[in-house]
Amino acid sequence: MCADAGPGLISSSGFDFLLSGFDPSLMSDQLSLVHHGYKVPSLAPCMVCGDQSQGAVFLREFTLIRRESLHEDFLSDLLNSHKTEDSSSRTARSEEDRDGLWDAWGPWSECSRTCGGGASYSLRRCLSSKSCEGRNIRYRTCSNVDCPPEAGDFRAQQCSAHNDVKHHGQFYEWLPVSNDPDNPCSLKCQAKGTTLVVELAPKVLDGTRCYTESLDMCISGLCQIVGCDHQLGSTVKEDNCGVCNGDGSTCRLVRGQYKSQLSATKSDDTVVAIPYGSRHIRLVLKGPDHLYLETKTLQGTKGENSLSSTGTFLVDNSSVDFQKFPDKEILRMAGPLTADFIVKIRNSGSADSTVQFIFYQPIIHRWRETDFFPCSATCGGGYQLTSAECYDLRSNRVVADQYCHYYPENIKPKPKLQECNLDPCPASDGYKQIMPYDLYHPLPRWEATPWTACSSSCGGGIQSRAVSCVEEDIQGHVTSVEEWKCMYTPKMPIAQPCNIFDCPKWLAQEWSPCTVTCGQGLRYRVVLCIDHRGMHTGGCSPKTKPHIKEECIVPTPCYKPKEKLPVEAKLPWFKQAQELEEGAAVSEEPSFIPEAWSACTVTCGVGTQVRIVRCQVLLSFSQSVADLPIDECEGPKPASQRACYAGPCSGEIPEFNPDETDGLFGGLQDFDELYDWEYEGFTKCSESCGGGVQEAVVSCLNKQTREPAEENLCVTSRRPPQLLKSCNLDPCPARWEIGKWSPCSLTCGVGLQTRDVFCSHLLSREMNETVILADELCRQPKPSTVQACNRFNCPPAWYPAQWQPCSRTCGGGVQKREVLCKQRMADGSFLELPETFCSASKPACQQACKKDDCPSEWLLSDWTECSTSCGEGTQTRSAICRKMLKTGLSTVVNSTLCPPLPFSSSIRPCMLATCARPGRPSTKHSPHIAAARKVYIQTRRQRKLHFVVGGFAYLLPKTAVVLRCPARRVRKPLITWEKDGQHLISSTHVTVAPFGYLKIHRLKPSDAGVYTCSAGPAREHFVIKLIGGNRKLVARPLSPRSEEEVLAGRKGGPKEALQTHKHQNGIFSNGSKAEKRGLAANPGSRYDDLVSRLLEQGGWPGELLASWEAQDSAERNTTSEEDPGAEQVLLHLPFTMVTEQRRLDDILGNLSQQPEELRDLYSKHLVAQLAQEIFRSHLEHQDTLLKPSERRTSPVTLSPHKHVSGFSSSLRTSSTGDAGGGSRRPHRKPTILRKISAAQQLSASEVVTHLGQTVALASGTLSVLLHCEAIGHPRPTISWARNGEEVQFSDRILLQPDDSLQILAPVEADVGFYTCNATNALGYDSVSIAVTLAGKPLVKTSRMTVINTEKPAVTVDIGSTIKTVQGVNVTINCQVAGVPEAEVTWFRNKSKLGSPHHLHEGSLLLTNVSSSDQGLYSCRAANLHGELTESTQLLILDPPQVPTQLEDIRALLAATGPNLPSVLTSPLGTQLVLDPGNSALLGCPIKGHPVPNITWFHGGQPIVTATGLTHHILAAGQILQVANLSGGSQGEFSCLAQNEAGVLMQKASLVIQDYWWSVDRLATCSASCGNRGVQQPRLRCLLNSTEVNPAHCAGKVRPAVQPIACNRRDCPSRWMVTSWSACTRSCGGGVQTRRVTCQKLKASGISTPVSNDMCTQVAKRPVDTQACNQQLCVEWAFSSWGQCNGPCIGPHLAVQHRQVFCQTRDGITLPSEQCSALPRPVSTQNCWSEACSVHWRVSLWTLCTATCGNYGFQSRRVECVHARTNKAVPEHLCSWGPRPANWQRCNITPCENMECRDTTRYCEKVKQLKLCQLSQFKSRCCGTCGKA
Repeated sequence: MCADAGPGLISSSGFDFLLSGFDPSLMSDQLSLVHHGYKVPSLAPCMVCGDQSQGAVFLREFTLIRRESLHEDFLSDLLNSHKTEDSSSRTARSEEDRDGLWDAWGPWSECSRTCGGGASYSLRRCLSSKSCEGRNIRYRTCSNVDCPPEAGDFRAQQCSAHNDVKHHGQFYEWLPVSNDPDNPCSLKCQAKGTTLVVELAPKVLDGTRCYTESLDMCISGLCQIVGCDHQLGSTVKEDNCGVCNGDGSTCRLVRGQYKSQLSATKSDDTVVAIPYGSRHIRLVLKGPDHLYLETKTLQGTKGENSLSSTGTFLVDNSSVDFQKFPDKEILRMAGPLTADFIVKIRNSGSADSTVQFIFYQPIIHRWRETDFFPCSATCGGGYQLTSAECYDLRSNRVVADQYCHYYPENIKPKPKLQECNLDPCPASDGYKQIMPYDLYHPLPRWEATPWTACSSSCGGGIQSRAVSCVEEDIQGHVTSVEEWKCMYTPKMPIAQPCNIFDCPKWLAQEWSPCTVTCGQGLRYRVVLCIDHRGMHTGGCSPKTKPHIKEECIVPTPCYKPKEKLPVEAKLPWFKQAQELEEGAAVSEEPSFIPEAWSACTVTCGVGTQVRIVRCQVLLSFSQSVADLPIDECEGPKPASQRACYAGPCSGEIPEFNPDETDGLFGGLQDFDELYDWEYEGFTKCSESCGGGVQEAVVSCLNKQTREPAEENLCVTSRRPPQLLKSCNLDPCPARWEIGKWSPCSLTCGVGLQTRDVFCSHLLSREMNETVILADELCRQPKPSTVQACNRFNCPPAWYPAQWQPCSRTCGGGVQKREVLCKQRMADGSFLELPETFCSASKPACQQACKKDDCPSEWLLSDWTECSTSCGEGTQTRSAICRKMLKTGLSTVVNSTLCPPLPFSSSIRPCMLATCARPGRPSTKHSPHIAAARKVYIQTRRQRKLHFVVGGFAYLLPKTAVVLRCPARRVRKPLITWEKDGQHLISSTHVTVAPFGYLKIHRLKPSDAGVYTCSAGPAREHFVIKLIGGNRKLVARPLSPRSEEEVLAGRKGGPKEALQTHKHQNGIFSNGSKAEKRGLAANPGSRYDDLVSRLLEQGGWPGELLASWEAQDSAERNTTSEEDPGAEQVLLHLPFTMVTEQRRLDDILGNLSQQPEELRDLYSKHLVAQLAQEIFRSHLEHQDTLLKPSERRTSPVTLSPHKHVSGFSSSLRTSSTGDAGGGSRRPHRKPTILRKISAAQQLSASEVVTHLGQTVALASGTLSVLLHCEAIGHPRPTISWARNGEEVQFSDRILLQPDDSLQILAPVEADVGFYTCNATNALGYDSVSIAVTLAGKPLVKTSRMTVINTEKPAVTVDIGSTIKTVQGVNVTINCQVAGVPEAEVTWFRNKSKLGSPHHLHEGSLLLTNVSSSDQGLYSCRAANLHGELTESTQLLILDPPQVPTQLEDIRALLAATGPNLPSVLTSPLGTQLVLDPGNSALLGCPIKGHPVPNITWFHGGQPIVTATGLTHHILAAGQILQVANLSGGSQGEFSCLAQNEAGVLMQKASLVIQDYWWSVDRLATCSASCGNRGVQQPRLRCLLNSTEVNPAHCAGKVRPAVQPIACNRRDCPSRWMVTSWSACTRSCGGGVQTRRVTCQKLKASGISTPVSNDMCTQVAKRPVDTQACNQQLCVEWAFSSWGQCNGPCIGPHLAVQHRQVFCQTRDGITLPSEQCSALPRPVSTQNCWSEACSVHWRVSLWTLCTATCGNYGFQSRRVECVHARTNKAVPEHLCSWGPRPANWQRCNITPCENMECRDTTRYCEKVKQLKLCQLSQFKSRCCGTCGKA
């Protein structure tokens, strides 16, 4: 059974483990072993059958496994291998397994270790009863991650598991024994502190390393090979760089030797720096010195290790093995290093040491290929490239390319190129069809700058240029990109040879014949400076010029006496030689340059020729010739006149008399030859203007007859050289010069390009000199200077709008904006597109804002339900103090941090439906009165106040009151009035009007009470109380019926009234209960106490209290009412305060709930708060109302105003007064009494009316009587005006004795506004009345012009013209009349005005007007009878002022007089100092509207009247030019600018000052003794007695000054020294000396030696010796040349290096700066290298990818190969030569048979925009453009 039991067995003892390893579930290899199994080391490898006493089973091949992790079937399979198994429980078997009778492999087990490399197994079962070939178990490695340092050694863990098991009866602490050569996989352990070694287990756990320095692991007790790839059985090893299965390319071997150069001054030195990550380091030091280490981690931490003893250390987590011997030290580090190590050497002995080192250094900068860049086109075919970037493996970031170039092993990957987005562009929309970006995108290309100037003008030089890689975008913009993008094609050369032609050189012609026919003579030749083109030019060196004459001897003997000197030639040859020589002599030295000879003065015989001889010089910098004065040239001046012979006259034969003709022929008797070459005129000039050249014509002539002959008769070798001369040097006529177009202002849409076009003419063609002229001088039409460009649609792009305001003012809000995808079209418009059209990422539409904390605020809960179910109750709510933080969160804070909370915020009254009364049914559509529940408090005297029923009014006596009862659903005549329950009828004091009005003329105490208005069953009350002079309420006389009875009437009865108004007044009173009861019983007085407190309260604003005090004094002193000053003080203060009744009810309700003792305190607080609220709301409301008191301009412009109830009462401030007479009556201004007339019927034949009404003339109207009643003292005078013009009285228009105006038989011409003006000495008053025709609209107009420059506000009637300055409030009154009342509509420039303008009672208010408000304002009055429009023109005046920007006037000054001194005037004044006779410009900077008129003054007088002043006024008066200034011209000049809006005076002073020399005091003596002392009088340049720079007096005559002798006396004895001698040594320290003597200088100037003692008393003797040239003697030293292994620079050529260093002559090395004065030897040179025998090899081009069209391309293989082996080598070796292109376009020809048709619907637009000439549009719109 044992043999068949399979590979393992399970225990039956019930333990939870199968033992052969350890429990993998225990973390970090911490063992928790069941030690029972380890007690029996002798257990056989075979399985054990039956129930075992050990309590555990060993299965050799298995790791420790928990029982529950094994499937039941799996366990039963182990025990019953002969049982069959359900096939579905196993993985499917392969064919191979089935043939071999094996079952499929089972799943992998858990790993034996969690880290450090463990083992896992898989099992399979033999399905045959026979034996199966092969193994039933297989293994693999797992958990191949390093264990943490604290985990410890795996073997040591297994040994320590036996520490609690006795060995031979004793406990030991066991330590591992590693690297056993005989059985590495047994668990051998050594007892600590002893030599006892015991094998505690026959095998270690699976995954334990066989040896400490190996990856091989023990599995099932056998050592298995493990490769660096952590695979079992793998033989793969790490390379020297630590890369598994690597090729060693990621590091480089560094090998070297260091020789110590330690000195007494330098105790240590660096041997080598070994970088982070290096491996296999070995250093051997030989010699007496000592090694030590310095380290620096990647985090910058530094450390040091002295290596004092032999051993193995851990230095910065790197293991260091150090061995120290007497004569050497060995340092080893396996690596990889975890820090940068610097190995240093410390000086320990006299002998030198050497250190040999070797290590593998990681290449930490490696090339890394990038992904393909985005495609260059979105459709229609583009290209994309890869790149290579240099990557730092230490810092994991991309660095500059030079880091990777440092390692020759690094070969940069070439960029890869591929096509992309080849799909045709969609033709669905017209936009894309004519966009340029769907064309094939151009590849990056090399682009070069122009070549620089050549380094040499001839003989071969060098010129260079910059070459860069550029890319063109879709708009045609070219930008520079990285060079690798262009590497697919060779880079253009950056240098080239130039001017390789020869330099000019001397060319000698043949010698002439000898000047004699016998004996000794002279011969000549022409020597020319010829350039490489054969042109006769300059530039040859005079030093190398061959000579042009020499002696010659003719062998024929002479028969006459021999001449002493050689005969000079007088033949044409000599003339030509001289001419040519002189013509070529222009040089950089001044020299004589003769021009050509003129024609001979005679046609036969002997005449003369003349020529011009100039002194000229060649200017080398401009290569031009300049004329100089004749005396600048040295040497003899060539002749400017000579004799000439023009042949025999009229056939005579000349007689040759030698004496006569000696000057012409030089004594020559005959001619050797009859024919010779001569110059005959010149060819036509090569240029018609601006300087051309002419070539001399050479002819063969008969010397005697001067006639042309055949050229072959003349000797060819004697033919003179080609001659050129300048011609047509006159300037060319003016012509247009055109500059380049500027870049387009827009890349797409439609932009503009500009260019310079100017008129010029050419001065000199050689110098290319041009001069710019005025445009009129060019006759041709001027080319255009602007053109449209980039006329195509832009690509769609995002256009963000402005950010909206933040959603919160604090506490972190958000603000949003609209971001739209738009396209700018070729016509400049924008097209809005769907968002999908914009490819770039959309800009943010939302952002955070106002990220700061909010101030604390109250957070109020909702109101509770009303405390009652019907009628009036209260509601309450709670409050917490909250603060919103900048994060957007809110927090509750202390309530003291919030502002005080008003009581009304936490409690309020509520009103539900009126509680039902039994037996009173509700009525539908009953009359209704629109009451106003308000409380009014009059604070200042007023003429009249208007109110609406429903409120309470506390008023001042003598005020007129108009009370209105606005009833609906009832006829107005049915409205009745009661006072205190008594029916009211009209009287002299009270008028009851039939239209629902009640008027009380002058309030008196008896008028106080409750007024009731009844409209059917509807009733509303109004309570009037009077305020006394001391601001106390006036007690009124008892009325027949009390207030409470009246008020209770509207609630049903007194009892109910008391219940309704349960906010009792008594809560304010501190009196007796009886008092409180009395107050409570009077609801009409419920606000009295509160109002009394308000009137007494000190919390009113100061100006209101002041107005009350003024008013109180007015009550005491009646004359102050007439005081206009007092009235002005009160004008801006409120008339009547107003508040809502419910606000006072809130206060009363709040107070009623307060404890008795706190009520008084609370009431003061609430009353003060109420006072401020009332006043503030009044001011806010006043801002929206007109204040005519500020705007009244004149009597005629005033108009009657309607009166406003509520906040504002009547807007008129007319004084009131009794109409009584009496001599002692006080003086007062006129006041016209306004009265309400009875209703007027259109059919009435006679109309009688008071002022303030509208009269509608009907066809039957026979008479109109207009009443005007005025009071005042003295008695006012009444006058009438119609439409602003005085009424002309006639027999039809009469003035009645009572000043009324009567119109008899009115006609249409009488229609208009009639104004009654009442005037006396104190003032005036005026009121208008409108007379219309049959109720047609009427507008009160004025035809005046109002000019306002000072007032803050201006008011006019419509029809006027207003001219005003900015910032003014303008009111335009449009008083209209009509029956029915006309409706007013306002227009500005014929456009209707909206609500933002302040419209009030027909008036238009324009606040703070500016130039944008200027225009025509129209008022249209319309009713059912018609309409009428009147207009007012508003003109904004801008007074003259100084502009903030002065550039314009300064430019004007510069253009007027570019070189003249100028000054700008200013309001404060400026100054300009000038010399006499000078001219000056004065500028007057000004702006205003209308344009100001400018007048100039001098000395306060108009400049036109000034005498003796030459002046011109320019630029519309802005500039004054003053010429020829003198003393009388100086002074103040001023310019006065004025327009309708104002005036501005600016001034400037001109000061005429002259400079002169002044002789000042003598300067100090130049010597203190001897005979040299002089004093020079000092000259000063003065300006108005002030010393200035002497340059100002440069043109003035200096006074003659003579020096004066001084200090002529003997000098005291002193030491005299000579200069130092030369140093005895040039370096290294020498000595120099000088002579020292004691001398005395006499007054006569003679110096005599004296005794040294005489000088010693005065001064110490100077030294006569000193050290010099102390600097070290240094020299450059250098090492031998290194190997020839540098980069290739050409075929067979590389670079080798050597070290060059500075040292002393003793061999001490110094910094290089010490030798900087000496020439430094070269440190690099070219050398021959076999490795550089390389060249580029190219393959054949591939087939083109297209046969036609624009998109075909082809490629070929380009590689660098060795010339000898023809094998490929790294490409960088060939980089010295340009790399051939490996990619090119091909077959770029139009495809045949293409249908010519339009492919976009926008072709007509293309044709209109003239875009057909552009290829991309021409192809898209083939059909349309073909017709164009």
